[in-house]
Amino acid sequence: MRVTVFAAGSRGDIQPCVMLGRGLQRAGFNVLLAAPENFANFVQEHDLCFHPLRGDVQQIMESETGRGFIEKGSANLLQSIRAMRALLGPVALQMAEDALEASQGAEVLISLAVFATFGKSIAEIRHIPLLLVEPTPVLPTKAFPAPGWPVQRNLGSLHNRLSGHAMLRVLWQWYSPFVNSFRQRFGLPPFAAASFYQILTSIPLLGAYSNKVIPHPPDWPESVQITGYWFPETNTEWQPAPELEAFLDAGKPPIYVGFGSMAGRHPEHLAAVVLEALAKSGQRGLLLTGWGGMHAPSAPDNVFVIDAALHSWLFPRMAAVVHHGGAGTTAEGLRAGVPSVILPFSFDQAFWGSRVKALGVGPEPIPLKKLTADRLAHAISVAVTKPGIKQRSASMGEAIRAEDGVDYAVRVIKECLGV
Repeated sequence: MRVTVFAAGSRGDIQPCVMLGRGLQRAGFNVLLAAPENFANFVQEHDLCFHPLRGDVQQIMESETGRGFIEKGSANLLQSIRAMRALLGPVALQMAEDALEASQGAEVLISLAVFATFGKSIAEIRHIPLLLVEPTPVLPTKAFPAPGWPVQRNLGSLHNRLSGHAMLRVLWQWYSPFVNSFRQRFGLPPFAAASFYQILTSIPLLGAYSNKVIPHPPDWPESVQITGYWFPETNTEWQPAPELEAFLDAGKPPIYVGFGSMAGRHPEHLAAVVLEALAKSGQRGLLLTGWGGMHAPSAPDNVFVIDAALHSWLFPRMAAVVHHGGAGTTAEGLRAGVPSVILPFSFDQAFWGSRVKALGVGPEPIPLKKLTADRLAHAISVAVTKPGIKQRSASMGEAIRAEDGVDYAVRVIKECLGV
């Protein structure tokens, strides 16, 4: 059976889709993964057929508008609509056109749930079934506030449910002009805001996260299946640089600090705060610069600076991990069984920070606008000295490592398709 997977976004969105594609391919499916063109090498390294979507996510998020949104996008939802339309405007219709081309000859389309309205449109044009996947919950629920909602405190079931519907409305406003322009081009009736919710609740939806982290809420339909995380396969060929191994062997486990593509408009200041916090907490550090350009040319000898490293190898060797709270990085921290300190920037990151705190595997998250060296130093000290946090982190890691989310997801997909 020929399957096209429509994946757009950052590394945290693309990687789970690649792992699912690998699992489907092992199960006998013919898989084509449509993703932003800057992920071509990553997809092809995993032996999947690749179809490029125009638009470089890294380049977009490194623009002045992108960095501004990273810093302020979650603070004002109306401003987020304007910012995301400005970011998506040049590429949204191109992305839909490329995904439509990639689905030529496909017998089923799998789309990220956040792009469900695009996915549904393409499936209608091609007359093929649609399945949805998500690394972060999208559906409203009484169980917790919606990812992306500015207030992540649990203020009760009514607030939680309303926040979910409000965030769906915001997401819809991000994409609606582009979706309906695309539908009009192919003679399809326009979607309304309510269409997004109807699609999410009427089509099989697979949550690529663990039910140990997010149990299935009672008010979600049975069409939503929580499968476990879709982690990368173990890379037995990856080897750390000798300098990195020497640093790890030279003292107690360090604190990992990395923010991926998230560093805002002042990465030098962020690096300075991090170094000061490590010094005040008396911890060794490992600073990963990532996309965001968080360089630290004057790092002391007890802080090792690298551009990139394999999280699955690195995180279990850390005393704690400090990061932005992206879905993928949070999952790796949980799997490693070490405490997490989350500094959310925008999008769903405050949600994952709140989940980490609620699970007792990390301290209170520190939003970027409240970040100081003293606060970060205190959070690091709490993470590495409180026995309860360390014990719960280790237990959570053991439970997550026992799951096989990709295998579960493939079985669900086969059942949905009658294969």
